[in-house]
Amino acid sequence: MSQTSLRLPIWIHRIAVPLFLMLATPPAVFVFWFVNTQLGGSFEAFFRLCIYNGPFTTFYEIWRPVAFGSPTAWATIASFAAFQLLLMRFVPGKPFYGPVTPQGNTPEYKANGPACFLITLFSFWLGAYPLGLFKPTLLYDQLGFLLGALNIVALILCLFLYLKGIYKPSSSDSGVTGNPIFDYYWGTELYPRVFGWDVKQFTNCRFGMMIWPVLLLSYAAKQHQLYGLSDSMTIAVLLQLLYVGKFYFWETGYLRSLDIMHDRAGYYICWGCLVWVPGIYTASTLYLVNHPNHLGWALSSLIFTLGAFSVAINYLADRQRQHVRARNGECLVWGKKPHLIQAPYKTEQGEAKESVLLASGWWGLARHFHYIPELFASFFWALPALFLNFSPYFYVTYLTILLLDRAWRHDKRCSDKYGESWKKYCEKVPYKLIPFLY
Repeated sequence: MSQTSLRLPIWIHRIAVPLFLMLATPPAVFVFWFVNTQLGGSFEAFFRLCIYNGPFTTFYEIWRPVAFGSPTAWATIASFAAFQLLLMRFVPGKPFYGPVTPQGNTPEYKANGPACFLITLFSFWLGAYPLGLFKPTLLYDQLGFLLGALNIVALILCLFLYLKGIYKPSSSDSGVTGNPIFDYYWGTELYPRVFGWDVKQFTNCRFGMMIWPVLLLSYAAKQHQLYGLSDSMTIAVLLQLLYVGKFYFWETGYLRSLDIMHDRAGYYICWGCLVWVPGIYTASTLYLVNHPNHLGWALSSLIFTLGAFSVAINYLADRQRQHVRARNGECLVWGKKPHLIQAPYKTEQGEAKESVLLASGWWGLARHFHYIPELFASFFWALPALFLNFSPYFYVTYLTILLLDRAWRHDKRCSDKYGESWKKYCEKVPYKLIPFLY
């Protein structure tokens, strides 16, 4: 009895949770698309459909027409993916290196994110308007089919990565647990590469994050076609363009973050970036397409200012830590010498290393303070939808849960990695997320 009790949490973590998420997340993406495009963003209307037709019949009727994509959707995905791969390879950029892995490997990247971001936005405008190669509303019009095709692509890619990590890994940072469900979900390689392209940089940064702003522009074009462009749509799109642009100016920092350092290339991160990001992260703006709220100059300006301020604080906090680490503490933080904690650790190979833990500036307020302005930013770009439905606020709710979990996981990993040095850091910075409160 006691042995079963001890094994149960591991069984839940390794099988039940991954299996549940892999079964639940694809239907959720299709439901959000259907609710926002066919039901006015009302989950109440969706639940009424489920009661009337039954939940399985309802979902089947939503999923069936778009499940396998369309020729246009497949061509769009192939073109976009090929374009991003070419940008990754040929747009100039300085080489930079990720953190040393547990097996002692050092991943190498090219720092060309900002240029690729601007080229992508310009190319969408050029192809949709002056050249007329496609309609600017194409992505909105094909969204259900795009999600159906992306789901298939992502599931096959994750299977490929699962097998690649077993039979032909790119580095020694690979392996399996012996549980195929968990290994497919979590991944079998930390840094897989295919023909020289880093898979996680492509799925996370150059497809998932890059298609986000392009979808926003298509949503705005659709609203303009149907009703004229509202100030609510304009504010929501501008704030997200600012946020995604910030991401690319900080991409070198992101590639040293928890997502990249510890999460392997499996369903959790790769399917999530290829399907969940375009399907869910853009949902609040998708809702606005058929809800052209007119906020007025004063309210629009207030929302934009607060949202832009949140994005700026999030960027400055991330940049501050990156700057201190790059200079090994030989710099000023808020006009003063930074308070640093030297944190020695060992790799799995027994090699001695050392990190610098910053306990000054934004990072002296709370150990994960940068999550707070990120949450506020996501709230402010949803706020133009007002409060008629919950749908526009699902992303900020989901993000809150995600970042709370990430803060806990990061603290646990750092405690295991740095030991006494992390205890000293926590004594210096006692608050995990919200200064003076949590």
